[in-house]
Formats: sequence, C-alpha cells, structure tokens
Amino acid sequence: MLQKRVHVFPGREVKICNADSFEDPAREKERRARLSIHFTMIRRRCAALIVMGWFCGLAVILSGCGGAGFKVNSASVATGRTLEVSPSSVDFGNVNEGQAASAKISLLNSGSAAIQISQLTVSGQFFSIAGQTNLPVTIAAGGNYSFTVQFNPTAAGSMAGQLTITSNSSNNPTVIDLSGSGVPEGSMSPTTGPTLSGLSCAKGSMTGAGSDACTVTLAAAGAGGLTVSLASNNTAVTVPASVTVPAGSTSVAFTATVAAVTSAETATLMASAGGGTETFALQLSAMVPTLSLSASSLTFGDVTLNSSATQSVTLTSSGTASVTVSAATVTGTGFSVSGATFPLTLNPGQTATLSVKFDPAAAGAATGTITLTSNAAGGGTATIGLSGTGEAAPGTLSGLSCTKGSITGAGSDACTVTLTAAAGAGGLAVSLASNNAAVTVPASVIVPAGSTNVAFTATVAAVTSAETATLTASAGGGTETFALQLSAVAPTLSLSASSLSFGDVVVNTPATQSVTLTSSGTASVTVSAATVTGTGFSMSGASFPLTLNLNQNATLEIEFDPTTAGAASGQLTIISDSLTNPIAVVSLSGTGEAASYEVQLTWNAPTNSSDPVVGYEIYRANSGNSSYQLLNSAVDVLTAYTDSTVVSGASYTYYVESVDASGNASAPSNTYTVNIP
Repeated sequence: MLQKRVHVFPGREVKICNADSFEDPAREKERRARLSIHFTMIRRRCAALIVMGWFCGLAVILSGCGGAGFKVNSASVATGRTLEVSPSSVDFGNVNEGQAASAKISLLNSGSAAIQISQLTVSGQFFSIAGQTNLPVTIAAGGNYSFTVQFNPTAAGSMAGQLTITSNSSNNPTVIDLSGSGVPEGSMSPTTGPTLSGLSCAKGSMTGAGSDACTVTLAAAGAGGLTVSLASNNTAVTVPASVTVPAGSTSVAFTATVAAVTSAETATLMASAGGGTETFALQLSAMVPTLSLSASSLTFGDVTLNSSATQSVTLTSSGTASVTVSAATVTGTGFSVSGATFPLTLNPGQTATLSVKFDPAAAGAATGTITLTSNAAGGGTATIGLSGTGEAAPGTLSGLSCTKGSITGAGSDACTVTLTAAAGAGGLAVSLASNNAAVTVPASVIVPAGSTNVAFTATVAAVTSAETATLTASAGGGTETFALQLSAVAPTLSLSASSLSFGDVVVNTPATQSVTLTSSGTASVTVSAATVTGTGFSMSGASFPLTLNLNQNATLEIEFDPTTAGAASGQLTIISDSLTNPIAVVSLSGTGEAASYEVQLTWNAPTNSSDPVVGYEIYRANSGNSSYQLLNSAVDVLTAYTDSTVVSGASYTYYVESVDASGNASAPSNTYTVNIP
C-alpha cells in the first residue's frame, strides 16, 4: 500500500513552520480555521479519501486499492444537535439608574449529540453577562446549561439589545432579544414590576397522599423580584407562605403537599401579589377499596348427571385502593369453586377469575351461593346466587369427526363419535362403516354409560390417485358422516422464480440473485442436474444429484458478471424426477454497463474562528488549468458536497473557502488533485 505524507499551507506568502505555529504576513487577522476535506470516488471495492487542513505540519496519508484510491482517518460529522433556549426574549421592565436587574437564561440540548457553546455575545448599551464561565462549554445530549444576563442602566430611557449564542447546533446562531428601561434613581421601589397573572399545578386531581408541582406566572419581574403570598383553604393541602419571582423571570415553582382524605374534597390554592389574586382548584379523592363482580347470579340450566358444566365470575378492584378478599365460601350440592387462592389482594384495576362448576350427582333442581368476604367499603360481604338442574336423560348420536381431514399415503386417523348428552345405563352402541376399501374402521363402538363420546381408529392404505372415503356412524335411527381425503404419493419440484432480471450491472462487477428449489409434493424429489447458459452467467450453491425431502428446499446462487457493455441473456435448466415439471427452465437477462464515478467531499467546520462561519464555497479546476470554477450556486451550509459531474480518465483539483454572515470568504484551503480512473 502506497503511503505519502504532505504538508499543506494556505495564504499568499507562506513560510515553513512547526506544527504548533503559523505565519502569514499578508493577513493581519488569521481565522486559523481548520478544514478537513474528504474526497470519495465511489466505485465498488475502491474508494478515495483525502484530508487537508489550514494548519502547519498537517500529515496527509494516501492509500487505496490498486493505487487508484486514497484513505485517511478523519473525524465524523456530528448530527442530531438541537439547542432550545428559555426564555426566548427578556424584558427587564423599569430599572432605577445605577441598579442592576438579572434574568436567568437556560439552554437545553434536546438532540442526540453533544453541543459545544463557543461564544456568548451581548449587544446593546447597559446589557451584560454576569458570572459567565470560561468558554467553550460542552452540553451533553439531554443536558442543561444556564447563565445570567444583567441590565444595569446608568441613564434614563428605553434600551434594546441582543444576546447571540454561537454553537455547533443545527439552529446556530441562536438570538435572544433584550429590552429594558432606565428610570431616574429613586423613582420606583425595587419591587415595582408586573402584576400576578396566573397560578397552575401539574395535577388537577389527586388520590391519597402525595405532592403537586405548581407554578406562579407573571410578566418578567423587575429589579429585586416579586414576592407572592400563597395559601390553601384546605388543611389537607399545605403550601409555602410565600415565594419570590426572581428579577427578570416570568415564573417561579413551588410544591403543594397533599395528605390523604377520607372523602372527596376540593382544595383552593391562592396566590396574591400587588393587589391581585389567582386561584387553582385541586380535587382530592379518598382511598376507597371497592370490589365489583361480573355477575350476581349464575344459572347452569340442565346438566346431565356425572357431566359437569363450568361458568366464571370476574372479581375487579374498582376503587381507589387495593381490596383484599379473605375467603370464598360455597354452599349447595354439586357446586364448587376454583381458580384463586385466598386471601387474595387486588390492586386498583386488577382482576381475578373464579371458575364455578356444577356437577350434579342426582336428578332435580339444585341451588347454592358463593359468599365473598373482603375489606371493601360499604360492607365486606358479597353473594352470588347459583342454580342448575341435574338431567338423567341419555344422549343421542350428534357427531362424527376425525383429527385429519386428509392423509397422503398409508397411515391412520383418530376419530370420535359424540352424543348430545351422556349415554344412559348400559351405554350406547354405534355402528361404523367406510365406503372405500382403502379405509377400514371397526364394525361398531360403544359409548360408555355417563360418557358423551367414544374414540376409534380409521386405518388408511396407500392409493395411486386422489380419492375420497366417507365414514358413517349410526345409532338409534340417527346417522353422522365424515369425508376423509386420500392423496397419492407424488414427487413435485417448485421454483421460487421463472426468470431472473439483473438489470444494469457495472462491467467486471458481479451481481448475484438466487432461486429456491422446494419439494412441494407428497414425496421426496431428486434433482439430477442443473446447467447455466449465456455469457457472463454462472451458478453455485448446490451439488448434484440433490435429493429434497418433503417441504425441504435448496438455494442456487446465479451470478451475472459482464465483461463487456451491452445486453446479455441465458437460462438455467433444472432436471428432476418431478411429476409436473421434470425439466424446469429459468430465463436469465442483464445488461453490462460501463463504470461511472463521483467525488464526495466532506470537511470539518472551523473551531477557533472569532468570525462565525455561515457556509462554504467549493471550487474545482481541471488538472493543469489554473482557472477554478465555483461548483455550488449558493453557500453550502453543510460540511459535505458531492461532485457528480466528473468524467472517467480526467483529473480535478479542489479547494474550499468558508464564508461569514457578511458574505466575506476566507483564504482558500489547501488543494488536492483527484485522478478519475
């Protein structure tokens, strides 16, 4: 691999210097902006990357495949940076001459990458930043940073200014408007300012004990802030006696502490300042355990003796506190309960299901109750009525079914005869028959006394073609039938595609598609051979002969690797013992296409320039030509650009200039020449 180190310097008159110094007599104010440009020629398996910068001793490492490309290590471009400011503007109101009013500015990084604050600039007379930390400051994703802006007028009159925040965020720069009025000293008290405008809390209602986050709001407080008195008309809710809105702020937060109540109540919170009063109603709910039932009674109707019936009841904790069911007691012959263990505690909204069974042992009507004991409010006992009738009448034939609706080849099927109700004493004899000699069944079966069904086995022999066998069950003058489909054993090969189109493929750049072979019949299939014809087409992925069992599959990889431009066609031929398509053909097509190229550029934004950069201009010249042409029609705000107008066999030289808000461009970066294969 070729490696080359180059030192590059911008400017008109450049002197060789160490890596930590820089001299350019032609520029009084050097931006010292550092730019890295990355050029990438896109071609399969080959890429070119170049890094260059405006600093002394920059090492550029070139590498590539076959000597045609380059590679350098460079910093990745940061994304996902969004800066949110609060407040978006500050009005300090009237402030005495010689006194200072302050406002807190909060910055939030709501993006997914760190934001660096590089500069805080204040314009306008008498506005300044108080207690500013050293810059730059880095705010992690989701992090906050705050500082204080001050208004200290020494003359009377209205003042206006701006706070400009310079960062690497997506909304850089961020501007906050500042305003205030200076008034003669002593003409207003320190607390004079806007009046109270609102009182609100995060929660409008609460259940049980807890706390609520509340906020007093007003226009920005004047110098000295604004004291707001607080009160609650309900002893269950306590608030601070007062809070102070800081100078320049529009709100202040406080916490309302709530104690549990035994019944629903309303607490009115009050905020008072400067003769004005704001209120907020907070609804208080008691913690009440409540048990709800999905049914107050269960009716089982007629149930044959010795055959049970089951219904369910859902218990729900529908109150505002957990409910505990200590016991469930069942009375009545034949009734029982399962599905839960007691004591059982259900949190608010939680449910549990009780299964109630009626299994009569004697004919006749039966009644009973389920009594639930709990700590539910309003009485801890709930009752569910139970009723049903034991039925001794024997059942009659009602159905014939088998597990499998179809069978391929030889095998067996599990079948069942069912009755409308349990068989009487002595059981019920059922005659069986089949209309197809390939399926044999017992001559008869007996449903035991008290049972509602009986099982038997249908034995199936292999058939040479598809057939249908009808099974018949007869008892007490009633008949039931079941149709069983019989399928012959047949090898079948299915293909996932009948043609493959590779479209345009760059010459000497192989493209691959696949064809899946599936044994979709009723027996294994053997593929004896597979061949490919057509210039540029080839096959891999399997060896022949290849046997696929039922539902098994194999994948053939078909490659198109054109050596010349132009359309090409061919075919894949698959030979097997499939009954339906013993010789399967897949048509192949594609077009060889000459390679095309483009150059991708990326660079790093300057990090130490006192003049903020708003965008970049990219220039290019044909190799050997000293005349550079501007590529972008408008200033590129991103640090990336793609030149897709390059021509194979040509050479190009690039450089980048940064542009400030006034449209002034920096000196060109170092240049680099790219040879297009």
